[in-house]
Parts: sequence; C-alpha cells; structure tokens
Amino acid sequence: MEPFSCDTFVALPPATVDNRIIFGKNSDRLYDEVQEVVYFPAVVHDNLGERLKCTYIEIDQVPETYAVVLSRPAWLWGAEMGANEHGVCIGNEAVWGREEVCDEEALLGMDLVRGSS
Repeated sequence: MEPFSCDTFVALPPATVDNRIIFGKNSDRLYDEVQEVVYFPAVVHDNLGERLKCTYIEIDQVPETYAVVLSRPAWLWGAEMGANEHGVCIGNEAVWGREEVCDEEALLGMDLVRGSS
C-alpha cells in the first residue's frame, strides 16, 4: 500500500504519565527510504559571507544555530521532524493550496523544518 499522508501529534499533561510531553510523527516517505536520526550541535557561525547549501538552493548563513535532533530522509538537507535545545518541536506536513506550482528550485517544506528547529 502506498503511503499518502503525514500526521504529527502531541500529548500534553495531564493526559500523560509524570507530566511528560510526547511528540511524534508518521511519514509518507517510501518504506525503503533510509531515515536518519541526526544531531547537530549549536554553532556560532563566523562564515556569514558564505551561503548555506540546502536541498536544492543556497541561502544566507545566519549568525547562530541551536542544537537540534532531527529525523530526515538521508538524501536531503531538511527534516521530517525535529526538536531543538529549547524544546521547540516541529513536524513536516503536506499542505494543499490553490497557487500554481513554480518550476524554479526553492526551499522544501522539510528544509523549513530544519531551519526552524
């Protein structure tokens, strides 16, 4: 059966044991696609003149990035879901709109997940 959607959930106290917060996500990626769980430490960047290579395009480097744990397909820069050192969690979801699809390369939704974590 082909996957066709993603779902993200969160369970908050008092619905959890010991006041824990539970964050999870399923993925509609292909069953045989490698998913990595990776950690990137916090960094103060001194290379602000350089460009950051995302999945398809390059963007300006920011002065500082937080430590993050991400789950991502091995082939791309972005992530399906992640959490940063400040406890901010985010998951990628498909959103359907009415705008025309652009033929130009751009940031993927999963690039935005990594960039916001």
